[in-house]
Amino acid sequence: MIVTLTPGAATLAQLRDIWTNAKAVILHPTAQDGINAAAALVAAAANDDAAVYGINTGFGKLANVKIAPQDVATLQRNLILSHCCGVGLPLDVATTRLMMVLKLLSLGRGASGVSMSTIRLIEDMLAKGVTPVVPQQGSVGASGDLAPLAHMAAAMIGEGDAILNGHQMQAAKALRKVGLTPITLGPKEGLALINGTQFSTACALVGLWAAWDNAATSVLTGALSTDAIMGSTAPLQGAIHTLRGHPGQIALARAQRALMAGSLIRESHRDGDARVQDPYCIRCQPQVTGAAMDLLHFAGRTLEIEANAVTDNPLVLVDQGLIVSGGNFHAEPVGFAADQIAVALSEIGAIAQRRVALMVDPTLSFDLPPFLTPNPGLNSGLMIAEVTTAALMSENKHLANPCTTDSTPTSANQEDHVSMAAHAAVRLIRMNANLNVILGVEAMCGAQGVEFRAPLMTSDALQTAIKTLRAQVPALADDRFMAPSIKAAAALVSTGALADAVGLSGYIRGQVT
Repeated sequence: MIVTLTPGAATLAQLRDIWTNAKAVILHPTAQDGINAAAALVAAAANDDAAVYGINTGFGKLANVKIAPQDVATLQRNLILSHCCGVGLPLDVATTRLMMVLKLLSLGRGASGVSMSTIRLIEDMLAKGVTPVVPQQGSVGASGDLAPLAHMAAAMIGEGDAILNGHQMQAAKALRKVGLTPITLGPKEGLALINGTQFSTACALVGLWAAWDNAATSVLTGALSTDAIMGSTAPLQGAIHTLRGHPGQIALARAQRALMAGSLIRESHRDGDARVQDPYCIRCQPQVTGAAMDLLHFAGRTLEIEANAVTDNPLVLVDQGLIVSGGNFHAEPVGFAADQIAVALSEIGAIAQRRVALMVDPTLSFDLPPFLTPNPGLNSGLMIAEVTTAALMSENKHLANPCTTDSTPTSANQEDHVSMAAHAAVRLIRMNANLNVILGVEAMCGAQGVEFRAPLMTSDALQTAIKTLRAQVPALADDRFMAPSIKAAAALVSTGALADAVGLSGYIRGQVT
């Protein structure tokens, strides 16, 4: 299926659908006039005596070197080849395709000066499944994601490698196999392709969507934990959260009230319970995880704007007939958004880990057996599963340190302040994977704890969640080799299957109301 996008108007929902389902993309025909008008201005500037950055000059610190008209094409090709300095593991195919879609949206605004043939090649590569091999490391987030985007552009001129039908090969061969021809870059086209924030933005968006999946599951696992330790639902009363007013807090409390409605475990200790208050990890779930959700919303708004932005340099202002140098390539907004997502991930994991620790501790879990095993001593139960969550929680706390505060001068001090948005965004992959495990283990502990309360039953919704978990992860009786169970539980979190089983798909999409 081919999706038609209007530059400047793409939504996060559209982009997530494209990323999830590997859909091809074309630009709306209304974008063509602006693209052509900008390309005409650039073509005229390439043959003019006046120096225009990146069109008939060198780049960065070499901007004062004038380039002859006959060397303009060589200039652009050399730019791409020299900037292919990426290192590390390749970006996955789905995120690389998203990066290409974001580049289309940026070029399609008609302020970059590329030709329609360049636009068409990106569209055709998406449609026919030719995906450039793009290393994850090498960008400092200004002047754009130069190295990663250069590897994308290299494939378009037949250099470097690409993936086709799951196989890596020379890009020229991949293009030839699907009937496409490498392009010869025109004036400014190489610069327009590599000068932008699309690598950082694509990685940040994927990190955001995975964060929403995790946040959705944490609503469920937190409710399971609450019933497992026979916690109170009084702190979920709507009036408490309305008095404070934060939308994420209000929404999370509402969702957990619904999840726990009808629990016989809860009703069994509503009266006469000697405990006055539960620990913060139970009582303050709306205030902590709800605040993280609000942070994800804020980051999402920033990334939606950035996904539709023109972020290369110089920009072609068609209405004014000008080509002007600026700084839209600086990825500070993306870096800030990624840092915010990282903090939210860390805190969702931190409070979830404390719930895991609470459930395995017989002095705090309100009569659950030590480490949630029916035969403690001979068996260790979930003792070391909790230790694993502690390790991953600590790792995420370390990874949540801000990246945008770590600028360093580059390019002979011409580019003397950079955003570090690229690795701010890439680390979200690892952080989300860590949180998948923390929440997977919490689901295992919560289900085990609830089952120990039999014959009392939890709510219908939480019974459904336990049934979904138990289809992949059996209840723990005697000790067994635990790694496969943890892996299976983490997969139920990462796919959204646990949250979806209880109707939390709105949370998965970030639509918390």
